[in-house]
Amino acid sequence: MTVAIGHTATARSQALSAPLSRTLRFLPFLLILLDVAVVALATGVASFLDDPMPWFDPTSTADLASRTTGPLVTLGWILVIALGGGYRRQVLGGGSDEYKRVLNASLTYTGILALVLFVSQADVSRGLFLLIFVIGVPSLGLARWGARYALHRARSAGYLGLPVLIAGSPEHVDDVHGVLDRAPWLGYRVIGAVTPPGDATTTIGGVPVVGTTDDVTLAALRTDAQLILFAGGSSATAQELQEKVWQLEERGIGVVVAQGATGIVNDRASFRPVGGLPLMHLGAPAWAQATKLGKRAFDLVGALALLAFFSPLFLFIALRIKLHDGGPVFFSQSRVGRQGVPFRCAKFRTMVVDAEDLLAALHVATGYDGGLFKMEDDPRITKPGRWLRRYSLDELPQLWNVVRGDMSLVGPRPPLPHEVAQYDVAARRRLHVRPGMTGLWQVSGRSNLSWEHAIRLDLYYVDHWSMLQDLHILWRTLGVVLLGRGAY
Repeated sequence: MTVAIGHTATARSQALSAPLSRTLRFLPFLLILLDVAVVALATGVASFLDDPMPWFDPTSTADLASRTTGPLVTLGWILVIALGGGYRRQVLGGGSDEYKRVLNASLTYTGILALVLFVSQADVSRGLFLLIFVIGVPSLGLARWGARYALHRARSAGYLGLPVLIAGSPEHVDDVHGVLDRAPWLGYRVIGAVTPPGDATTTIGGVPVVGTTDDVTLAALRTDAQLILFAGGSSATAQELQEKVWQLEERGIGVVVAQGATGIVNDRASFRPVGGLPLMHLGAPAWAQATKLGKRAFDLVGALALLAFFSPLFLFIALRIKLHDGGPVFFSQSRVGRQGVPFRCAKFRTMVVDAEDLLAALHVATGYDGGLFKMEDDPRITKPGRWLRRYSLDELPQLWNVVRGDMSLVGPRPPLPHEVAQYDVAARRRLHVRPGMTGLWQVSGRSNLSWEHAIRLDLYYVDHWSMLQDLHILWRTLGVVLLGRGAY
């Protein structure tokens, strides 16, 4: 049975691996060409805006747009991005790390070029210098977003898939497979599982078992897998896992280790060898930075600006709700904030006035057993409430909660008190930061997410917070809200 499954997996992987290896191998090179074009164009546009005459006057010279200096500036910028890891295949196509590397490299290059120009006393206009980076940095970000969008569309359509085996216990395999299945744009095509020795031919989730964790390399070679993803239960010891990784690397097979296999957040880890023993040092958790003044200032300024911008919409929504049934415009509900402190969360009312009284009956009718309660066709929702929820307009009053300091623009979903009562030790980490109006849960499926998946996303945010990730989530939220995906 295992051999038959292996042949099936081989046929599937061969259909994917042939175009994949060629296309993805050249992906960094294609991005380099794209960035060269963007930076060259930004340099040319900046030179023209600063002084358009050198382009038409053959007797004039333009320092940064000349035949020699312009290409050097462009190539230097690309080189710094490359040294900063902006073209590493591992960071391309997902997460905010790619944008972070490009931004940090661009800022570094700005300082380097400014120092070079100062030391060399080059006759360069300050306006030209600023224009190059004011135009170039956003253009690079926009170009990367366009390239990522095209890559995601291709992967979602079934192209450029990477044949993957998941190694671990059946439960962990199904858990990881569920995450990858909900994110086809990542390009991971799961062709099988490698589990501890047993008689099972498939996991409970339906992933075919093609080998055992005792010999991961053999299973990878037999199925032509290009990447092995180690999940929890894949190895009994760290040394065993290391030996498996060595064997796979020797055969050119990619390796990814899920955090659950080690329990350590890699962003916090740094290694220092002591007597030949590499010791892992953990830095301050990311959530500690998410409580600093910078994020709070960003929240306050952003919330006040959005309140002013949406004030006419507030008036329209209030009139629409009041004219519908004469009930109150706002609905206030107790939620749990940072460090477990309760607060009153404001929303536009989208349900009938006695919605809370009907909740117990709905719990019984739907078999609710804990977690977040959501119904796709909740009978308590009013007519104006449906379009308010579809586009998340009912949550706009939470901007006032942001101003008050109860919430943040971006963060974990604000939980109900009875949800917090069910938290285990891991889930309580969500309470280290302020809950947000939007977050990874909002841009990853909203109401379509399971309770466990929503918790996982919130914990990832808490452990990997960065200001750039907040900006990325806000940008993605705009698209999710406009399309009304996953809202009910």
